[in-house]
Amino acid sequence: MILRRVIALCCALAMVVGVVSCSSEADGPRDAANVFVDAFATRDFAAASDATTNPDAATRAMSQTWDGLEAQSLTARTGRVRVDHDVADVDVTYTWTLSGGRTWEYPATLSMGRSDDGWSVRWTSTAIHPRLGADQHLAVGDLSPPRASVNESDGTEVMVNGTVTAVSFDGHAAAAAGDVIGPATRLVEVMGPFVPGLSAQRLAEQGTASADPMPVGTLSAADASALRDRLALPGIVLRDESVLLPRDPGFASAVLARVKNAVGSEIIGTAGWRVSVVNANGLVADIVFDHASVPAPAVALTLSRTVQDAAQNAVNAVQGKQAMTVAISASTGKILAIAQNGDADRAGFPAAAGQFPPGSTFKMVTSAAAMNGRLSDPEAQVQCPGEITIGERTIPNYDGFSLGQVTLRQAFAASCNTTFADLASRMGPSDLAHAATAMGLGSQYTIAGIDSKSGSVPIEPDLVRRSEDGFGQGTVLASPLGMAIVAGTAATGHRPVPQLINDRDTTVVGPSIDLDASVYARLRTMMRAVVTSGTASAIADQGEVYGKTGEAEVNGGSHAWFAGYRGDIAFATLIVLGGGSESAVAVTRDFLSRVPADYRP
Repeated sequence: MILRRVIALCCALAMVVGVVSCSSEADGPRDAANVFVDAFATRDFAAASDATTNPDAATRAMSQTWDGLEAQSLTARTGRVRVDHDVADVDVTYTWTLSGGRTWEYPATLSMGRSDDGWSVRWTSTAIHPRLGADQHLAVGDLSPPRASVNESDGTEVMVNGTVTAVSFDGHAAAAAGDVIGPATRLVEVMGPFVPGLSAQRLAEQGTASADPMPVGTLSAADASALRDRLALPGIVLRDESVLLPRDPGFASAVLARVKNAVGSEIIGTAGWRVSVVNANGLVADIVFDHASVPAPAVALTLSRTVQDAAQNAVNAVQGKQAMTVAISASTGKILAIAQNGDADRAGFPAAAGQFPPGSTFKMVTSAAAMNGRLSDPEAQVQCPGEITIGERTIPNYDGFSLGQVTLRQAFAASCNTTFADLASRMGPSDLAHAATAMGLGSQYTIAGIDSKSGSVPIEPDLVRRSEDGFGQGTVLASPLGMAIVAGTAATGHRPVPQLINDRDTTVVGPSIDLDASVYARLRTMMRAVVTSGTASAIADQGEVYGKTGEAEVNGGSHAWFAGYRGDIAFATLIVLGGGSESAVAVTRDFLSRVPADYRP
């Protein structure tokens, strides 16, 4: 028993001696490694470099790393030690705190060597990071935050997050490399086709005078890939940036350009960041860490690809004149299409914000006002003479046609100016404005994503001007969007509030007025007669269409209008200086023929 205890005690002592011996062997390289990392972490480059075999190179590398990372602090801890005679490897973990609350942690290995003076770090750049080479340093850079994608209501993406490359010139970096004119000249050669007017001398002067890199221009992803090697000179800085790009440049380009500008920072995600290995010429040699950007939630537009494409194809057929069609959901106000041809695009955004006399399409409002004031009714007998004199103004029908005594429905279907001028002359000064407001014309709509103006219908005490307003030739003005709202009101009996981006409500400034539902029910019978037996009979083969034609005389000619609805699609088409309304009816017929009859917004 005593012998067994002695043997056990000896074994235990041997184990302790072994541990002590092993621990003592690791203490030398660990202590030397701790001296280096502790000094490195406190930016005491002199003390840290003295713990290495190449103080000058170590000092330069450590200083460049702190500056390149724009670091706020560093903690470092040593770990496992592996000793083989006079060399050792010491594991170390670096944890950097960078600007913006960012943290970057990674493992590295210090190669240690023993000399007559003791243990020291056998200097290589890998003492800072395992992928860092000689004459290289680490640098942190932001990754441009991605934009949210933009989708249309039929479910496809219309704008997607893409990348462009911003090119700038750092004159100080070029000067530090010994040549400013060379990179400036290269920029002119490469970027000249994209940014006309560049001057190498001006780039050199402004680049060296600027504290920050001077922006030169941007390149598409494809162009940047093809030209990147030619731009690989000191002082030429390339930075990838996330942008929203249209997936199909032909889809609602005027709308999407405005949506992109309007939503701005709301579609920008959370920026990412990256740590790169940069060589002596300032070029990126390797990426050692990526913190990915996070996109913002997608933006969902009310536009329908089905309806938008149909309207766009229809207006594109008009050459040499501004042509546009706006379509909304009559029941919800969601904008389904805003289509402009190239001539209209060059004029701005007339489909939603242009102000034009609406011509006889305004007779929808005049009829509603007359029925609301009990001045007339679809079956009431009215006069449709070839011309009528009100005050000092003689008002004619188109080409002077005369129908004699007819129903109001027939006068509406044939578009008798004289009938509606007479009705307006017998109204009060505010009756037309009252009905127009009820039907959505004249209210101020703040629609997320676009600027808009529905129109204006002033209170008119002057008899002659009020009579002219009655057939849309006085002081009343409207945009195609405004007339689509009027048509949508006629379709449903309540004013639709236009909306372009789902979940972003439109604010409405102006009085809220309701007319009796029976007014709209009677108006609809008149709008249907325009198609079945009136001025829009050319569209009768496109299903159950309701509408009102219009020709608004202006200096230099007349505007062609057609506004109405089919099912839940309320629309308005305008051809500026398009002449008779038949041209607007033809464009609308082409539009509706491309929308399936069973389509529902």
